Amino acid sequence: MDLAYLWFFIVGFFFIGYFVLDGFDFGVGMSLPFLGKDDTDRRVLINTIGPVWDMNETWLIVAGAAMFAAFPEWYASMFSGFYLALLLILVALILRGVSFEYRHQNKGVEWTKWFDRMIVVGSAVPSFLWGVAFANLIQGVPMDADHNFTGTLLTLLNPYGLLGGLTTLLLFFTHGVVFVSLKTEGDMRLRAQSLARKSGAAAVLVAAAFLGWTILQHLDSPHVWLIVTLALVAAVALIGSWLFNAVGREGLAFTAIALTIVFAVATILSALFPNVMPASNDPANGLTIENASSTPYTLNLMTWVAGISLPLIIGYQSWTYWVFRKRITRDTVLASSH
Repeated sequence: MDLAYLWFFIVGFFFIGYFVLDGFDFGVGMSLPFLGKDDTDRRVLINTIGPVWDMNETWLIVAGAAMFAAFPEWYASMFSGFYLALLLILVALILRGVSFEYRHQNKGVEWTKWFDRMIVVGSAVPSFLWGVAFANLIQGVPMDADHNFTGTLLTLLNPYGLLGGLTTLLLFFTHGVVFVSLKTEGDMRLRAQSLARKSGAAAVLVAAAFLGWTILQHLDSPHVWLIVTLALVAAVALIGSWLFNAVGREGLAFTAIALTIVFAVATILSALFPNVMPASNDPANGLTIENASSTPYTLNLMTWVAGISLPLIIGYQSWTYWVFRKRITRDTVLASSH
């Protein structure tokens, strides 16, 4: 296989890892107003992701670095063209990270409430805008002959882009709420399961509409069969997650919704292939895997580095999740404050 095509899938793998792992982080953050009856409840929610949220975000850094090294043209066009949207995501992530650290300073109720609000906003904004960005990548954006994006933020907020944003928002929210049910006990677990049934039903409907629209846009694709297959697997996994949650099998529900995100992103990548940033105004202005990639020497060197480092990263992160696998309760949170 040509190394440029291999690295398209590797970059896709990094984004899949990011959306699966940081996706439930975002969902937990967005669930604070719905599941947090008091400060102790909110501390329980935050503690479910406390040991791992910052590690999950490193997948975005790795994905961006891999894109920069393997596909510099794609990186330059996307990060300059989607500058305002990506800046909003970055600001939201910074506010979210700061809020996790500063809300515990015990400087009063209003102090804590403000940082809780920033956690919610800092989780919801990236959840929505990532969906908008990737939906527009599939659909194509206006570009000039030098591969520069010629639209604005409003260009990205088209009906298909907004539907993509709503899809990721609901998927991540449900993903996070199911994670809460997996990591807590008692009343919090039951309320999380109830909330996941409601948000999961909405996610099924919206995701079905988005995946259906995506398929309709690519009926003339030579690999439309692959797009349809991946979309159907994602849909079945999402329905399965809802059913598992309904019968109280939160472990299977979490696994199923994680697979939903995996196959949903795989659907997006298959719809994009062999392009990386198609132009909606003139196909000749778009970027493909071949004309956006680095030199063979660079890709070869990166392949050796990835082959050595990636198993270590996955192993270390798996070990971390195993260490912090126990459920969080109100009693453990209250005990830790004394």
